[in-house]
Amino acid sequence: MNVKPSARATPLKVRAPAATEADAMGGRPLTLALPRGRILDDALPLFRRAGIDLGPVEKARAGRRLIIPIESANLRVLIVRDIDVPAYVEGGAADFGIAGRDVLEEQGRDLYEPLDLGIGRCRMVVAEPEGRAVDESAQVHLRYATKFPEITRRHLQDRGIVAEIIKLYGSIEIAPLVGLADRIVDLVSSGETLRQHHLREVETILQVSARICVGRAAAKLHGDRIDALIRRLRAVV
Repeated sequence: MNVKPSARATPLKVRAPAATEADAMGGRPLTLALPRGRILDDALPLFRRAGIDLGPVEKARAGRRLIIPIESANLRVLIVRDIDVPAYVEGGAADFGIAGRDVLEEQGRDLYEPLDLGIGRCRMVVAEPEGRAVDESAQVHLRYATKFPEITRRHLQDRGIVAEIIKLYGSIEIAPLVGLADRIVDLVSSGETLRQHHLREVETILQVSARICVGRAAAKLHGDRIDALIRRLRAVV
Protein backbone atom coordinates (compact mmCIF):
# COMPACT_ATOMS: atom_id res chain seq x y z
CA MET A 1 0.00 0.00 0.00
CA ASN A 2 1.46 3.34 -1.00
CA VAL A 3 0.99 5.34 2.17
CA LYS A 4 3.18 7.49 4.35
CA PRO A 5 3.24 6.58 8.04
CA SER A 6 2.49 9.29 10.56
CA ALA A 7 5.37 11.03 12.28
CA ARG A 8 4.73 8.92 15.38
CA ALA A 9 4.80 5.57 13.60
CA THR A 10 7.90 3.49 13.05
CA PRO A 11 8.58 3.40 9.28
CA LEU A 12 7.48 0.11 7.78
CA LYS A 13 7.59 -1.19 4.24
CA VAL A 14 4.11 -2.41 3.43
CA ARG A 15 3.64 -4.90 0.61
CA ALA A 16 0.22 -6.27 -0.17
CA PRO A 17 0.14 -10.06 -0.63
CA ALA A 18 -0.68 -11.60 -3.97
CA ALA A 19 -4.34 -11.10 -4.83
CA THR A 20 -6.56 -14.08 -4.11
CA GLU A 21 -9.62 -15.03 -6.14
CA ALA A 22 -11.78 -13.50 -3.42
CA ASP A 23 -9.85 -10.22 -3.65
CA ALA A 24 -10.31 -10.19 -7.40
CA MET A 25 -14.06 -10.33 -6.83
CA GLY A 26 -13.82 -7.55 -4.27
CA GLY A 27 -13.29 -9.74 -1.20
CA ARG A 28 -15.07 -9.11 2.05
CA PRO A 29 -16.39 -5.59 2.66
CA LEU A 30 -13.83 -3.10 3.96
CA THR A 31 -14.85 -1.62 7.30
CA LEU A 32 -14.79 2.17 7.68
CA ALA A 33 -15.08 3.88 11.09
CA LEU A 34 -16.86 7.23 10.82
CA PRO A 35 -17.32 9.69 13.69
CA ARG A 36 -20.62 11.28 14.51
CA GLY A 37 -21.10 15.02 14.09
CA ARG A 38 -19.47 17.60 11.86
CA ILE A 39 -16.90 15.28 10.28
CA LEU A 40 -19.62 12.83 9.26
CA ASP A 41 -21.69 15.67 7.80
CA ASP A 42 -18.72 16.87 5.74
CA ALA A 43 -17.53 13.39 4.74
CA LEU A 44 -20.77 12.23 3.11
CA PRO A 45 -20.75 14.76 0.22
CA LEU A 46 -16.98 14.23 -0.20
CA PHE A 47 -17.47 10.50 -0.69
CA ARG A 48 -20.38 11.21 -3.04
CA ARG A 49 -18.17 13.41 -5.24
CA ALA A 50 -15.66 10.54 -5.32
CA GLY A 51 -18.37 8.22 -6.66
CA ILE A 52 -18.80 6.35 -3.36
CA ASP A 53 -22.43 6.47 -2.31
CA LEU A 54 -22.87 6.39 1.47
CA GLY A 55 -26.58 7.11 1.17
CA PRO A 56 -27.55 4.33 3.62
CA VAL A 57 -25.51 6.13 6.30
CA GLU A 58 -27.57 9.30 5.83
CA LYS A 59 -30.79 7.33 6.09
CA ALA A 60 -29.58 5.46 9.18
CA ARG A 61 -28.61 8.63 11.08
CA ALA A 62 -32.23 9.25 11.97
CA GLY A 63 -32.36 5.87 13.71
CA ARG A 64 -30.05 4.02 16.05
CA ARG A 65 -28.14 1.79 13.63
CA LEU A 66 -24.38 1.86 14.24
CA ILE A 67 -23.27 -0.83 11.74
CA ILE A 68 -24.37 -0.02 8.20
CA PRO A 69 -23.61 -2.15 5.13
CA ILE A 70 -22.95 -0.27 1.87
CA GLU A 71 -23.30 -3.07 -0.65
CA SER A 72 -22.81 -0.85 -3.71
CA ALA A 73 -19.31 0.10 -2.49
CA ASN A 74 -18.46 -3.21 -0.76
CA LEU A 75 -18.12 -1.32 2.52
CA ARG A 76 -19.36 -1.67 6.07
CA VAL A 77 -19.58 1.57 8.07
CA LEU A 78 -19.27 1.80 11.84
CA ILE A 79 -20.67 4.98 13.45
CA VAL A 80 -18.60 5.69 16.57
CA ARG A 81 -17.45 8.59 18.75
CA ASP A 82 -14.66 10.66 17.24
CA ILE A 83 -12.21 9.81 20.02
CA ASP A 84 -12.85 6.09 19.48
CA VAL A 85 -12.04 5.96 15.75
CA PRO A 86 -8.27 5.35 16.21
CA ALA A 87 -8.90 2.51 18.68
CA TYR A 88 -11.24 0.72 16.26
CA VAL A 89 -8.70 1.09 13.44
CA GLU A 90 -5.61 0.13 15.44
CA GLY A 91 -7.45 -2.82 16.98
CA GLY A 92 -8.49 -4.18 13.58
CA ALA A 93 -12.24 -3.76 14.11
CA ALA A 94 -12.13 -1.25 11.25
CA ASP A 95 -9.73 -1.33 8.31
CA PHE A 96 -9.60 2.45 8.06
CA GLY A 97 -11.34 5.46 9.50
CA ILE A 98 -11.66 9.22 9.52
CA ALA A 99 -10.41 11.15 12.53
CA GLY A 100 -9.39 14.72 13.31
CA ARG A 101 -5.72 15.55 13.58
CA ASP A 102 -6.38 16.61 17.19
CA VAL A 103 -7.56 13.09 18.11
CA LEU A 104 -4.70 11.39 16.24
CA GLU A 105 -2.02 13.64 17.74
CA GLU A 106 -3.43 13.32 21.25
CA GLN A 107 -3.62 9.52 21.19
CA GLY A 108 -0.43 8.90 19.22
CA ARG A 109 -1.52 5.47 17.98
CA ASP A 110 0.52 3.46 15.49
CA LEU A 111 -1.47 4.22 12.33
CA TYR A 112 -0.88 5.38 8.79
CA GLU A 113 -2.32 8.77 7.80
CA PRO A 114 -2.23 8.74 4.00
CA LEU A 115 -4.66 11.57 3.21
CA ASP A 116 -5.79 14.84 4.76
CA LEU A 117 -9.40 15.28 3.65
CA GLY A 118 -9.47 19.00 4.43
CA ILE A 119 -12.83 18.75 6.22
CA GLY A 120 -13.74 19.62 9.80
CA ARG A 121 -11.24 22.47 9.76
CA CYS A 122 -10.47 24.30 12.98
CA ARG A 123 -7.40 25.15 15.02
CA MET A 124 -6.07 24.32 18.45
CA VAL A 125 -5.09 27.42 20.37
CA VAL A 126 -3.83 28.66 23.70
CA ALA A 127 -6.16 31.31 25.16
CA GLU A 128 -6.23 33.46 28.28
CA PRO A 129 -8.54 36.08 29.83
CA GLU A 130 -8.56 39.49 28.22
CA GLY A 131 -6.74 42.00 30.41
CA ARG A 132 -5.02 39.26 32.44
CA ALA A 133 -2.06 38.26 30.34
CA VAL A 134 0.16 35.50 31.66
CA ASP A 135 3.84 36.30 32.18
CA GLU A 136 5.52 33.09 31.06
CA SER A 137 8.88 34.22 32.42
CA ALA A 138 7.60 34.85 35.93
CA GLN A 139 8.32 32.21 38.56
CA VAL A 140 4.68 31.40 39.23
CA HIS A 141 2.64 28.22 39.23
CA LEU A 142 0.75 28.20 35.93
CA ARG A 143 -2.24 26.00 35.20
CA TYR A 144 -3.55 25.02 31.76
CA ALA A 145 -7.00 23.45 31.38
CA THR A 146 -7.64 21.29 28.31
CA LYS A 147 -9.19 18.20 26.76
CA PHE A 148 -5.81 17.51 25.16
CA PRO A 149 -3.23 16.95 27.92
CA GLU A 150 -0.66 15.15 25.75
CA ILE A 151 -0.61 17.79 23.02
CA THR A 152 -0.50 20.50 25.70
CA ARG A 153 2.34 18.77 27.53
CA ARG A 154 4.43 18.52 24.35
CA HIS A 155 3.72 22.13 23.47
CA LEU A 156 4.74 23.39 26.90
CA GLN A 157 7.84 21.23 26.85
CA ASP A 158 8.85 22.66 23.46
CA ARG A 159 8.34 26.17 24.81
CA GLY A 160 10.23 25.45 28.03
CA ILE A 161 7.19 26.32 30.15
CA VAL A 162 6.61 24.50 33.42
CA ALA A 163 2.91 24.29 34.22
CA GLU A 164 0.24 22.06 35.72
CA ILE A 165 -2.14 20.53 33.18
CA ILE A 166 -5.75 20.04 34.25
CA LYS A 167 -7.75 17.67 32.07
CA LEU A 168 -11.38 18.60 31.54
CA TYR A 169 -14.05 17.02 29.35
CA GLY A 170 -16.12 20.08 28.51
CA SER A 171 -16.81 23.78 29.19
CA ILE A 172 -13.08 24.46 28.92
CA GLU A 173 -13.59 28.19 28.33
CA ILE A 174 -14.97 28.86 31.82
CA ALA A 175 -11.92 27.43 33.63
CA PRO A 176 -9.97 30.75 33.69
CA LEU A 177 -13.09 32.71 34.58
CA VAL A 178 -13.66 30.79 37.82
CA GLY A 179 -10.02 30.51 38.86
CA LEU A 180 -9.41 26.88 37.93
CA ALA A 181 -6.73 27.69 35.33
CA ASP A 182 -4.67 30.57 33.98
CA ARG A 183 -4.96 29.47 30.36
CA ILE A 184 -6.80 26.95 28.24
CA VAL A 185 -5.90 24.86 25.20
CA ASP A 186 -8.94 24.20 23.05
CA LEU A 187 -10.29 23.94 19.53
CA VAL A 188 -11.79 27.01 17.88
CA SER A 189 -13.32 27.72 14.49
CA SER A 190 -14.46 31.32 14.29
CA GLY A 191 -13.30 32.24 17.81
CA GLU A 192 -16.75 33.51 18.74
CA THR A 193 -17.01 31.30 21.86
CA LEU A 194 -13.73 32.73 23.15
CA ARG A 195 -14.93 36.28 22.56
CA GLN A 196 -18.20 35.62 24.37
CA HIS A 197 -16.21 34.53 27.42
CA HIS A 198 -13.75 37.44 27.15
CA LEU A 199 -10.82 35.24 26.22
CA ARG A 200 -8.12 36.08 23.70
CA GLU A 201 -6.01 33.78 21.58
CA VAL A 202 -2.34 33.70 22.55
CA GLU A 203 -1.00 31.30 19.91
CA THR A 204 -1.99 28.48 17.60
CA ILE A 205 -0.64 25.01 18.36
CA LEU A 206 -2.16 23.01 15.48
CA GLN A 207 -4.17 23.52 12.33
CA VAL A 208 -6.72 20.72 12.53
CA SER A 209 -8.64 18.86 9.84
CA ALA A 210 -9.88 15.31 9.37
CA ARG A 211 -7.62 12.59 7.96
CA ILE A 212 -7.90 9.05 6.71
CA CYS A 213 -6.18 6.68 9.13
CA VAL A 214 -5.32 3.09 8.23
CA GLY A 215 -4.39 0.16 10.45
CA ARG A 216 -1.16 -1.67 9.78
CA ALA A 217 -2.79 -5.09 9.43
CA ALA A 218 -5.35 -3.69 6.99
CA ALA A 219 -2.56 -2.05 4.98
CA LYS A 220 -0.88 -5.43 4.57
CA LEU A 221 -4.00 -7.45 3.84
CA HIS A 222 -6.10 -4.99 1.83
CA GLY A 223 -3.59 -2.35 0.74
CA ASP A 224 -4.55 -2.34 -2.95
CA ARG A 225 -8.26 -1.88 -2.23
CA ILE A 226 -7.73 0.85 0.35
CA ASP A 227 -5.26 2.58 -1.96
CA ALA A 228 -7.80 2.58 -4.78
CA LEU A 229 -10.44 4.15 -2.56
CA ILE A 230 -7.99 6.77 -1.29
CA ARG A 231 -7.05 7.71 -4.87
CA ARG A 232 -10.69 8.42 -5.61
CA LEU A 233 -10.97 10.63 -2.53
CA ARG A 234 -7.69 12.40 -3.27
CA ALA A 235 -9.02 13.38 -6.68
CA VAL A 236 -11.88 15.40 -5.13
CA VAL A 237 -10.17 16.84 -2.05
